[in-house]
Amino acid sequence: MSRRLAWLLVLGGGAGLVAAVVLTLEKIARLRDPTYVPTCSLNPVVSCGSVMDSPQAAAFGFPNPLLGIAAFAVVVTTGVAVLAGFHPPRWYRVAFHVGTVFGVVFVHWLIAASLYDIRALCPYCTVVWVVTIPVFWYTTLDTWPALAPLRRVHSAVLVLWYAVIAALVLSAFWDYWSSLL
Repeated sequence: MSRRLAWLLVLGGGAGLVAAVVLTLEKIARLRDPTYVPTCSLNPVVSCGSVMDSPQAAAFGFPNPLLGIAAFAVVVTTGVAVLAGFHPPRWYRVAFHVGTVFGVVFVHWLIAASLYDIRALCPYCTVVWVVTIPVFWYTTLDTWPALAPLRRVHSAVLVLWYAVIAALVLSAFWDYWSSLL
């Protein structure tokens, strides 16, 4: 793993970890007091409460942010270890990549659920979306040397990926966004 990827893991994983911890604390507050309005519930569209109360928020029977805490802790730890001189063996890099594949697939399922089922966005969840994509993408490029030609367009792939998601968000909530103008 390169130092650049290690820094991405530390910074991106750190942002994801913070978002997962905050979401967990918000969920605990909501469980203690069902009338509690999460700090990230700002309007009908940007509403963590709506997302938190959905069945998708506990896809495996427990709150998703707990999965995020565990996963992002591994991401950060891996990045720190590489910066400290650890050279992960091939099996570790492949296993780590498998974890990022699970993460990016899960995040995209949650994106679809937020846009089309729940009909609300959670800012902290969005942070997780934003950091999971490059962690997956650059881990993929690092793990599979056969993909080396894609390194020339690595940034363009990310820009296009984010642009598609932004277009889907704009489209899904167009009625709300246009009412603000």
